[in-house]
Amino acid sequence: MATDPSEYDKSMPAVAAYLVKVERAVDRTRASHGGRPYAEVRLALVEALQAEDAQRVVPQVVERFARQISETGDSVDG
Repeated sequence: MATDPSEYDKSMPAVAAYLVKVERAVDRTRASHGGRPYAEVRLALVEALQAEDAQRVVPQVVERFARQISETGDSVDG
């Protein structure tokens, strides 16, 4: 089943806007929770995604971001 290219073009602005929300949530979580325990980072990331209205992220992606943030010490708080 082929997809009409114009449908792809129509959906791209919404996809791009959604990805910006996800990026903001990840950046905010990295700044505030970098290097902290995984469970704490994951909870903060889920809350940040909800605040951005971007909570429909695949759970494995959330886990991977949380693990990466936890393993880096980029926290501004400490």
